Amino acid sequence: MAPRAKDYIKSIPADLPASIVVFLVALPLCLGVALASNAPLFSGIIAGIVGGIVVGLFSRSHLSVSGPAAGLTAIVAAAITALPSYEAFLVAVVYAGMLQIMFGILKAGVIGDYVPGSVIKGMLAAIGLILILKQLPHLIGYDTDFEGDTSFMQADKENTFSEIFKAVKYITPAAALVGFACILFFLGWEKWVANKKGFIKMIPAPLLVVLLGVGIHEIIRANAADHSIDPQHMVSLPVANSAREFFSFFTLPDWQYFLDKEVLFTAITLALVASLESLLSIEAVDDLDPYQRVTPTNRELKAQGLGNIVSGMLGGLPVTSVIVRSSANVSAGARTKMSTIYHGILLLLCVAFIPVLLNHIPKAALAAILILTGYKLAKPSLFIHFYKKGWDQFLPFVMTITAILFTDLLKGVLIGIAVGIFFIVRSNFRTAVMVVNDGNKYLFRFRKDVSFLNKPLVKSRLEKIPANSYVLIDASRADFIDSDILETVKDFMLHAPLEGIKVEWKGKQLL
Repeated sequence: MAPRAKDYIKSIPADLPASIVVFLVALPLCLGVALASNAPLFSGIIAGIVGGIVVGLFSRSHLSVSGPAAGLTAIVAAAITALPSYEAFLVAVVYAGMLQIMFGILKAGVIGDYVPGSVIKGMLAAIGLILILKQLPHLIGYDTDFEGDTSFMQADKENTFSEIFKAVKYITPAAALVGFACILFFLGWEKWVANKKGFIKMIPAPLLVVLLGVGIHEIIRANAADHSIDPQHMVSLPVANSAREFFSFFTLPDWQYFLDKEVLFTAITLALVASLESLLSIEAVDDLDPYQRVTPTNRELKAQGLGNIVSGMLGGLPVTSVIVRSSANVSAGARTKMSTIYHGILLLLCVAFIPVLLNHIPKAALAAILILTGYKLAKPSLFIHFYKKGWDQFLPFVMTITAILFTDLLKGVLIGIAVGIFFIVRSNFRTAVMVVNDGNKYLFRFRKDVSFLNKPLVKSRLEKIPANSYVLIDASRADFIDSDILETVKDFMLHAPLEGIKVEWKGKQLL
């Protein structure tokens, strides 16, 4: 049931501080994704604003946050290079949005319901580990890879692990001081306010972390300028000197390419990948929601489609629901989708009116926030919990994590789903046929769905029955029995009397 207006008002004390946290997380990610996509920097900001305000308004997800996604960077970068112009690419973004609305009308959102829970949990844990590993270089002032990258192989020819070892050789002392100070303060603050009540609980720790990082940087710059953080390690927003210059950052699609084959192919690719990423993210965010509310996935596809139409029309990158921002939203205590909308408004106001102030934020301070967000997604207790559930849950969980760490989000999830399906089939295979014997009496009980995969087991166990035995084959509890299984049973019943074996069939008619 959708919240009423008064519910949104009552949730302001929770949603507004959470929106500040999401804003601080989204800011560097929007810029990083735009940079990695070879797109104008402001295009990432536009996508973040649209993902917050437009998708937030029309989505019925309570806690999901949309914006430019790292998972699309390779597709976007290749498309921008291959198409005649960036304006032609924007046409593809608009078309992709139209296709997503069509997917929603055709009820394609049901796809997300087929992802096993162990895979969803594994995806969240993997994102947490990736955040920690990818942000460690930024924490110490090594920024060759873009913020928000989730792929194992990076554009700088390094991978997730080699980047860390390389970063250690190029530590920026001032950035490292800011980064570690921010982490310690963050942990200390959360522990201190845990049992507090009142207004102090509303103060978002990430905001204080950013203010601390700015303060440390300014002190170093004032007293030891030679050791201050280089501008390349700071947030770098485009700064407009006038309203006219600000509006020049927005770009319109070039509609002369509306029938271009490459544009149409790019649109289809973007629509499919963005829709899949959004559906996976929605499943994950609903799982994180402390109230376990369910997002209508078909409505979400329509909202994402509308977001992409608006983003493309304004010059922005394609948008999807993004796990990193959404998980930060959840951990910050958001209660309704107003947090998402507020964060979009904050992005718009801040880049329009105070970009110079935002450019004083060290990336190391933002890395500290992302690292602790990652830790909350990948706590050791989560691994212990799944280990206790048994191998049929633990292995898909671990395989999903491993696959995502060493490939990327989509490939890793597909591998995780494949492993999950294997264990589902295996479980069904083991429980579909039960064999019990007492002396020379044998009971074969078929349960649930008995597929052709069970044929080797049924055949071998029937052939091992000794002479002069009694066999009861009970099919009364089976919902489905494959014709191959029925043929195997009939063949056995034909030659069993030769061995003095009496066979009785119970249940469905054996044709």
